[in-house]
Amino acid sequence: MKELVAKIKEAAYLEGTFVTRSGKTTSYYIDKYQFETRPDILEPLGQELAKLFPDPDSYDRIAAPELGAVPIASVVSIVVKKPFVIIKKATKEYGTSKLIEGFYKAGESVVMLEDIMTTGGAVLRACEIAEQAGLNVNGIIGIVNREEGAIENIQSAGYNVKALMTSSELKASK
Repeated sequence: MKELVAKIKEAAYLEGTFVTRSGKTTSYYIDKYQFETRPDILEPLGQELAKLFPDPDSYDRIAAPELGAVPIASVVSIVVKKPFVIIKKATKEYGTSKLIEGFYKAGESVVMLEDIMTTGGAVLRACEIAEQAGLNVNGIIGIVNREEGAIENIQSAGYNVKALMTSSELKASK
């Protein structure tokens, strides 16, 4: 795990002035696409994330908000041998116009994956969409907890949540 954290830091940890999705200015940014597009990081990342998942009999599939969590869901899906669905932010004006892509049945249970958790707003919105479609969210698993309120906000909304690593662990990695 220590080696994985170091690889993610080397690939994706940037210092400077950035604005997060929540609109907050920050002195560092974790560019998820810089590690989510590399097989040498994706494979061990999928293995480590799979260890955080509950008993396979307790959920039917994985759910991933578009776009950042989708590569992660693909890899974890292979490791845990469960299908996944993609939760869109908005419907498109073409094709099926669905908010959830992939096969599922109402009443099924999902574990929601998230990439970088700052305030938890994006993943909570994805949970809302999943539940409106009749899915039960069994928990949320994130890659990096930025330690800016996401865990607390997600727990306050009634969900179990885990993160593979914190931004402090990432910063301290060598």
